[in-house]
Amino acid sequence: MTDPLVSTAWLAQHLTDRNVQVVDATWYMPAEGKRGRDSFEAAHIPGAVFFDIDEIADPDTNLPHMLPTPEAFAEAAGALGLRRDETVVVYDVQGIFSAPRVWWTLRVMGFDKAVVLDGGLQKWRDDGHPVTDGPGAPATTEVAPEFHPELVADLAAVQAALQDRSAQVVDARPAARFRGEAPEPRPGLRAGHMPGACNLPYGSLLNPDGTMKPAEAIRAAFEQAGVDLGKPIVTSCGSGVSASVLALALARLGREDVAVYDGSWTEWGGRSDTSVVTGA
Repeated sequence: MTDPLVSTAWLAQHLTDRNVQVVDATWYMPAEGKRGRDSFEAAHIPGAVFFDIDEIADPDTNLPHMLPTPEAFAEAAGALGLRRDETVVVYDVQGIFSAPRVWWTLRVMGFDKAVVLDGGLQKWRDDGHPVTDGPGAPATTEVAPEFHPELVADLAAVQAALQDRSAQVVDARPAARFRGEAPEPRPGLRAGHMPGACNLPYGSLLNPDGTMKPAEAIRAAFEQAGVDLGKPIVTSCGSGVSASVLALALARLGREDVAVYDGSWTEWGGRSDTSVVTGA
């Protein structure tokens, strides 16, 4: 597929195809007090499996849902029955929020047929398609480890990009948080942004029904934010979730080489040795 988004109509037509798998990637901000797994067990697309970004993550860091090792991911993906030769359709209940994080994770780990369901579970239900409940029943398989480091940016890479302008850093957080006018949802983080970063709140790329805006509107939004779409880009946010929404949007424009800063502001704003500025 050339577009990393599929419609609910497309999924309804192909839901029972043998080469299509569906993944529920629902995740909530910690302050919401909800669990994605509970939402999945209450209602999910038939045949879907649940991908928990907090469990399929690096256990040896205090940063939230950081990428696991390729070996650990391969074991988790095998337990969910995921296969690289099949189209993996990822969705969440919000529309487009946490699904792109799993889409990006899959691509980092060699699943280049991963796509996102435009509008997520809400649009699926609004369009009259069925849901089921329960814990799901994955058919396990064997997955070999694979890793594409060019799609991941760490702290050192982001510092270098900001210093030598080798890549543009685009922050997906809301404007008030980027400017340092609103507190961060996670305690202990400084307010503001990285010197030289651009701001494009991920919500500005979405329609009221949770679907993503068309390519022309996406292009215009990035250009208005001061992003040169012909140059290297790294996306960032609070913890690497909504940064993946920007990466998904850029992939719709043909930019499949965009890296996501995995640690994002939780890492940058939680350190004492990183520069932070406020204002526009």
